[in-house]
Amino acid sequence: MINSKFTIVTFYQFKKIADILIIKNELTRFCKFNKIKGTIILAEEGINGTIAGISTSIKKFDSHLLNIGFDNYNPKYSYSKFMPFFRLKIRNKKEIVTLRTKNADPETITGKKIKPEEWNSLISDKETILIDVRNKFEVEMGTFKGSINPDTKSFTEFKSYLKNNLNEAKNKKIAMFCTGGIRCEKVSSYMIKKGFKDVNQLHGGILSYLEKTSNENSLWNGECFVFDNRVSVKNELKDGTYELCHACRYPLSPNNLKSKKYVKGISCPNCYGKISESKTKSLKDRNKQISLAKKKGLYSPYIKQTVNDL
Repeated sequence: MINSKFTIVTFYQFKKIADILIIKNELTRFCKFNKIKGTIILAEEGINGTIAGISTSIKKFDSHLLNIGFDNYNPKYSYSKFMPFFRLKIRNKKEIVTLRTKNADPETITGKKIKPEEWNSLISDKETILIDVRNKFEVEMGTFKGSINPDTKSFTEFKSYLKNNLNEAKNKKIAMFCTGGIRCEKVSSYMIKKGFKDVNQLHGGILSYLEKTSNENSLWNGECFVFDNRVSVKNELKDGTYELCHACRYPLSPNNLKSKKYVKGISCPNCYGKISESKTKSLKDRNKQISLAKKKGLYSPYIKQTVNDL
């Protein structure tokens, strides 16, 4: 039952914020009081976050966001048996999603938002150029059939991809997608200002598509990386099979977990041999502390918590 699970909400809104510090302090107090964990980013251009708590707390948070002026925050909900975050982090940054350009104003100009129910029809059109806006490691975990992988390591590199690969496609139909919609929202604004005429984006991102599309009708292949301890989700938002390396934070497939270079909490094929002796010692010490806490029944933020543990 959903009530026995944590509710996870991913949200964002591009909206000019004048008093960031006031909002940060207010959200910090609210989330701590309601035992909400996760990450919220605040910038002059808006708010972006993924948080989790019991269902009543998340409902209160939704109302609170509305009350402080975020009336179009694009919430996407999913559920987990275990708390998917270790702690609460609320940070001020220059951008809520980093593109490093002045040629984007997603609060007023964005691409056409395509509902998940209409997405299959759009991307099945042979005239549509379908682009995965996410980073390389995310694309390798899963993507839509027939999509282009821009092969970027960070979102800021997408500008170079556009310049080098799509400069001649400004009059063509382009469809883009990302995890929750925020990256598409910003880059579609940038593209329109650069002269692209027919820019479309998956409204609510992959998460909304996976939630609203049955497995039988889905054009999604693989799993979708999520920015919490679930690591990945599959069609219909079912739990994925990936785990996170706690040394380098890289997502690991079931095959990676069978590697001789994988030692739980210490190393994986991605970081094996690259970690300093001091970092390795620190990781080993942390693993011992977690193990001791489990044996003694003590609290540790790294031990999986259920709703009943709150």
